[in-house]
Amino acid sequence: MKKLVIAAALACVALSAQAHRPWMVPTQTLIESDRETWVTIDGAVSEGLFDVDHVPLRMEGLVVVGPDGSSTQAPAPYVGKHRSTVDVQLPKDGTYRFTLASTNVMGSYKLNGEMKRFGRGGPSDIPAGATEVKSTTMVQRLDTFVTLNKPGTGALKPVGTGLEMVPVTHPNELHAGEKAKLRFLLDGKPLPNFPFSLVPGGVKYRGTANEVRLTTDANGEASFTLPAPNMYWLSAGYPANAPRGPGVEQPAKRYSYSATLEIQPE
Repeated sequence: MKKLVIAAALACVALSAQAHRPWMVPTQTLIESDRETWVTIDGAVSEGLFDVDHVPLRMEGLVVVGPDGSSTQAPAPYVGKHRSTVDVQLPKDGTYRFTLASTNVMGSYKLNGEMKRFGRGGPSDIPAGATEVKSTTMVQRLDTFVTLNKPGTGALKPVGTGLEMVPVTHPNELHAGEKAKLRFLLDGKPLPNFPFSLVPGGVKYRGTANEVRLTTDANGEASFTLPAPNMYWLSAGYPANAPRGPGVEQPAKRYSYSATLEIQPE
């Protein structure tokens, strides 16, 4: 049941201001050290952004992309009641990308006149005799970035599949009041006029989301002035304006993307 709750929350991530949000947060995004260095990644699905108030994010599939672009599997996480935690060693200087990606099939069918739903098991859950079968493939990706001593770009190269954000401005060199640029791709192709948003943490102390809504240009890029210092949750979904809710026809495939970014003081 817990896994189904998490899958549902991941499926509704994009541009959903009221839903539970899945996120990963590193203990530090910029580390200066000449000793053995580790970073801890916390993950949760919560209503209050970066608050541990709901269920843990399952991070068994967490991938670490190193400064040279090579990928390794992160160690097994510790899964608590409200959050998951992974300790990852950073063996060399440079920028690391932490990616959690998943694909799930969700949908509904009618059996003996009653409408039923299926989740992570996909079509294999559908019994014989079912009619009016409808399904949507949900492709989700979460990213966060950590730099040890000196920034690099080897870990920032696009994968070329699914919905992804490609930093043009280095994700660990974001400073309030300065300009930043990023690019959105879908299966390796730029997404023009594509909406996305930034929401700072600490919503419970403000009472308002303070969501910053932005849109890419004709080349799939967005240039904007960075807001006040904080940890931010960047999110987007494709199709951006797909209908939602019970009984609403869903597209055959939906994509969602989110990233945790830290904006430093000026």
